[in-house]
Amino acid sequence: MIEVRNLTKRFGPKVAVNNLSFSVSKGEVLGFLGPNGAGKSTTMRMITGYYPPTEGSITVDGISMLDNPVAAKEKMGYLPENAPLYTDLSVIGFLNYTAALRGLRGEAKNRAVLNAIHTCFLEKVANQSLETLSKGYRHRTCLAQSLLHDPEILILDEPTDGLDPNQKHEVRQLIKRLGTDKVIIFSTHILEEVEAACTRAIIIDQGRVVADGTPNELKARAKRAGSVRVNISGLAGSGIRSELGQLNGVSAIEADSETAAGFTGLIYPKAQGKRELSNHIFDLCKNRGWLLSELHVDDGRLDEMFREITAQEKV
Repeated sequence: MIEVRNLTKRFGPKVAVNNLSFSVSKGEVLGFLGPNGAGKSTTMRMITGYYPPTEGSITVDGISMLDNPVAAKEKMGYLPENAPLYTDLSVIGFLNYTAALRGLRGEAKNRAVLNAIHTCFLEKVANQSLETLSKGYRHRTCLAQSLLHDPEILILDEPTDGLDPNQKHEVRQLIKRLGTDKVIIFSTHILEEVEAACTRAIIIDQGRVVADGTPNELKARAKRAGSVRVNISGLAGSGIRSELGQLNGVSAIEADSETAAGFTGLIYPKAQGKRELSNHIFDLCKNRGWLLSELHVDDGRLDEMFREITAQEKV
């Protein structure tokens, strides 16, 4: 549904997006991640036709955004950064106006507006002036306008910005539900949203893709993925550490506590993400008669992996 090939955007001497390529298929919810200034918003603005690329191509369901932008834009809804609105209008007035811009008329327009208000939980403020609304309600109003024409593709730039925890949860569930039959790309700095709503995530840094995969695949790339945290007693900590170090598959050991009574620490596998190490540790404790009071396998964390990858890029 979306094909981005060799996309580059320059602002004078600054390269904001650098030879970026990826594709998104129907039914995918793609989280678009990266540190500030990585090129996320610039990329989304090019995909929606707001910025022309310096180089490269963008196709939307086979339609070139450069050669046939109106037809390509008809297929997508866009929630821009900072939720721009006409603040002298009411919520329902703004949605009626944007529905008309989308070519909706009569009863079809009325249904679309009411459905968007219901979907984005705007009933309580539907007749209020936009200038009187909180940041969260303004953002939800802008999200509602992106859904009016039931687009096949949604491009959402920070869709939960300014929302309270309950509203964030509602929007995440909405994105997950809509993603079953649409293409959704959304940028976020909140990594828990990626795990909650995304089927796939891309991390960009300095305008380039540095990671691409499912949330679980990306977590498995974290340094601690597959490592085992243990608390073992029954022998001096130094002895326990020595025997743990001789196990097959152990690459390194980090001790938190090493006393005469036992050992607490983190054990890393040689092959990142491997889970067999926990079985070897359990068997060792059983054979030696040690008390194993904690055995926890770390699945890896997105925030840890994110920091590791973006720090490597800066180096």
